[in-house]
Amino acid sequence: MAQPDNSGWSLQGMTALVTGGSKGIGHAIVEELAGFGATVHTCSRNEVDLNECLSEWRKKGLQVTGSVCDVSSRAERENLISTASNLFNGKLNILINNVGTNKTKPTLEYTAQDFSFIMATNFESAYHLSQLAHPLLKASSAGSIVFVSSVCGVVSVSVGSIYGASKVFG
Repeated sequence: MAQPDNSGWSLQGMTALVTGGSKGIGHAIVEELAGFGATVHTCSRNEVDLNECLSEWRKKGLQVTGSVCDVSSRAERENLISTASNLFNGKLNILINNVGTNKTKPTLEYTAQDFSFIMATNFESAYHLSQLAHPLLKASSAGSIVFVSSVCGVVSVSVGSIYGASKVFG
């Protein structure tokens, strides 16, 4: 299959923060943004996965940095934005709220801890990171926020009622 001609596209000089960039959709987003010339910072809860990705991206010549962050933690979210601010000189062009987690089980088997963890990771983190990133996005004069959602937010897919509720915001 022929590669598309992307010569008209450039994110050179742009900065991006992508949550959950070591796996799945987040990983693909990091590669696309960096491939178009953006300087990207990403995060993962898993340091081993993150370091493997960072090594892979360095070998490809992509400008990607990363830090370990559990976005379900308010303090870790604040530290993530502080790190991004320092790396990007107080300016951010793109925030991708991608991270998501789930615990698949019948609705009546969810605990209060399950609820809190899924909602903090999938919903609260996106809202709070958007608030925290606002000054950086405004300082760039060209800021965008992207929320990665799920069809589970609008259709029952039997992956858990809390996950569906946490993915409605997209």
